[in-house]
Amino acid sequence: MFDNLKELCLLNGTSGNEDAVREYIINEIKEYAEYHVDNLGNIIAFKKGKKVPRKKIMLDAHMDEVALIVTSIQSDGTLTVDTVGGVDASVVIGRQVIVGSEKLAGVAGAKAIHKLSKDEREKKPEIDSLYIDFGAENADDAKKYVMPGDIVYFSSDYIEFGDNMIKSKALDDRFGCALLIELIKSDLEYDAYFTFTVQEEIGLRGAKTAAFGVDPDIAIIVEATTAADIEGVPDNKKVCRLGDGAVVSFMDRSTMYDRELYNYAFEISKEKNIKCQTKTMIAGGNNSGAVHVSGNGVRTIAVSAPCRYLHSPSCVVKKDDLVSCYEMVKALLKKVAVL
Repeated sequence: MFDNLKELCLLNGTSGNEDAVREYIINEIKEYAEYHVDNLGNIIAFKKGKKVPRKKIMLDAHMDEVALIVTSIQSDGTLTVDTVGGVDASVVIGRQVIVGSEKLAGVAGAKAIHKLSKDEREKKPEIDSLYIDFGAENADDAKKYVMPGDIVYFSSDYIEFGDNMIKSKALDDRFGCALLIELIKSDLEYDAYFTFTVQEEIGLRGAKTAAFGVDPDIAIIVEATTAADIEGVPDNKKVCRLGDGAVVSFMDRSTMYDRELYNYAFEISKEKNIKCQTKTMIAGGNNSGAVHVSGNGVRTIAVSAPCRYLHSPSCVVKKDDLVSCYEMVKALLKKVAVL
């Protein structure tokens, strides 16, 4: 299962620049579903099942990942950057990066610690204090290869390690894309729409237009969500835990989820012995925030994989949780089809 997850994660595609991811997904699904690409760049796919559901159902995952964007070229040939999506500057310092369309190797640098003042050492680093060094001699040399607006991606390997763990960039939300691809390639009991959306990381923009276009009654959002299950974090602050299965939220910062669908998930968990957990904090958000208020309103549930070190070059998930998410989404699809 999820044979294409590695390839999806290693593709580069941040908000507004999802072309490579979109092309890959289309090649994977074109023999299994009808599809079109809307004006914003979302893939809207329809998979025929054995039966027609009572309500129109949409399953969604976003294609974009967090990254950096070049804002200026300095006299010494280094680049200033800003974030595309929520990236903490502290996870960027010292990281190897890939710069621009030429895919140049670079490093994210910062002022040397012995050059920092006492106040600077005590403060959390800000993104505008960092720079990208890709070996240019000076500004004129750098301008031959890079211009403001070029994207800087994390350079990250996809590694399987430990107790069925995976480490990679972009697991948020290439995991969701991989799950939807698996479902499209399977024999579905009921018809369903599948949306692979753009620009989630900068404001749920693709989901807004996709939901308007599909006009679903019920939506299942497939995501990765923050897990802080490490030593020293109180249980109520751990959010969710690797190994405890699919994460189903009752509320986050963008959505109050449909209570009946939320309860169904835990009923399914007991009936089918699928590991399932909820978030212990009201935090974060995902495409549900745009989808559930689209049109006349959409009954919405999110099924997420717990992920450590989210929005970093080294996101970590557990394979067993990914399988639990797949089983939960497939069971939910059958359940909500007859509501």
